[in-house]
Amino acid sequence: MTSAFRRTISVSAVLDRGKSKDGLRKRLGAKDMIGFGVGIIIGTGIFTLAGVEAKQHAGPAVTLSFVIGAVVAALAAICYAEMASSVPTAGSAYTYAFATLGEGFAWIIGWDLLLEFSLGAAVVSRGWSGYLADLFGLPPELFGEEAVVNVGAVLILAILTVVAVVGIKMSALFTNALVVVKLIVCVLVIGIGAFFVTAANWRPFVPESRQAEAPDVLKQPIIEAGLGIEPTMYGTIGLLTAAAVVFFAYTGFEALANLGEEVRRPQRDLTIGLLGALSICAVLYVGVSLVLTGMVPYAEIDSGAPLAKAFDAVGLSWVGGIISLGAVTGLTSVILVQLVTIGRIGFSMGRDGLLPRQLGTVHPRWGTPHRMTVGAAVLVGVLAALVPIDELADMVSIGALSAMIIVAVAVPVLRKQRPDLRRPFRVPFSPVVPALTAAACFYLMLNLDVITWLRFAVWLGLGMVIYFAYGRKHSHLAPGNGDQTDKDDIPVS
Repeated sequence: MTSAFRRTISVSAVLDRGKSKDGLRKRLGAKDMIGFGVGIIIGTGIFTLAGVEAKQHAGPAVTLSFVIGAVVAALAAICYAEMASSVPTAGSAYTYAFATLGEGFAWIIGWDLLLEFSLGAAVVSRGWSGYLADLFGLPPELFGEEAVVNVGAVLILAILTVVAVVGIKMSALFTNALVVVKLIVCVLVIGIGAFFVTAANWRPFVPESRQAEAPDVLKQPIIEAGLGIEPTMYGTIGLLTAAAVVFFAYTGFEALANLGEEVRRPQRDLTIGLLGALSICAVLYVGVSLVLTGMVPYAEIDSGAPLAKAFDAVGLSWVGGIISLGAVTGLTSVILVQLVTIGRIGFSMGRDGLLPRQLGTVHPRWGTPHRMTVGAAVLVGVLAALVPIDELADMVSIGALSAMIIVAVAVPVLRKQRPDLRRPFRVPFSPVVPALTAAACFYLMLNLDVITWLRFAVWLGLGMVIYFAYGRKHSHLAPGNGDQTDKDDIPVS
């Protein structure tokens, strides 16, 4: 059992897959990577979570929460950049773990990634539906957070699943068009909103910490509950709690690594896409959150449509309409890239035999993992239709953070195992920077609430049952299934 859990796949075998006629088609360049990156990163963090976290946890200091999130994301991004440029393949962190830490760790991280992107797509689909209702005056009982079945979320998922299946290049063109609208809206918010900022709304910038109105141990950050601290909001604890949640706003950048097998010049273009997209988005997040909290007192921010309502509050309802339109189009790109990414992760796991191998095939005409994409879309649709945003966002963060820890650990491990491997981009000061990355991500995880950890544990437990019941026996590395280890890998005992 232990040997199966720790068996590794050859780096050479991983690289050869990208050259196989059965692999994904190489159709993407650096501009496409930046477009996908901005397309998935800028979304809920600006249009929904920024307002929610300012009101519930951090006040105006939500801006600092975004800065903290950006720093941690930047550390993680450079770890992803080294791994993605060295081992460009579909599956990203899942495949990196398979090549360095072993099959069991790869399964855990692949299972986490499926959680992250599935819940991410569900969160954003519900946010999209809320803005659509606000824009066109649609009934909230069908399109709002109080809807028993969120019709708008299901509708957008169905449409974008078709786009994701038809082809990666069409997805890229569609995403780039939506990104232009999204960037225009962000610049509009910062430019116009700056004229309506009231400095008094930023004071105190870090509101005084106080006991939560409805103490509930399950809703406490796990570090707070573990140390016996009374449940609180605002202050330093609130700021860090918000940082752990709004970190979700940056988590999309790792989706680019999942497209490595479809990039024409992955050693160059993946690094440009990862670091370029993250830099653009960090600047916009900080600017928009400053303007939002400067326009409206944090206690009065509308949780459902914070930006649009902020402009309503200063008498610019016409700007609110434009923002709602921008939110609808902008969030569309986030959902699309999430669906594309889920398809590639499941494709990689199916190709390795850890999931049914039918999921590891591509459409003969469109060259996309159509079975996995459609199957995942059905699951996401159920979640988006029935589960509220606040029940999903924290689960996305914990899944993303756990994946980033694995990637950070994989960097020095792969350097030791394969010092000869070409590395167009190298993490500076390794292993110090990867260690700091892993520690920072783990600390943010500790600031997520107890119920999120319990749900995460249940998800991991379910995943391990599936692995030992199915994946371990059907893996390509299982005896009799075709061993793919290679002499260039250091065996794991």
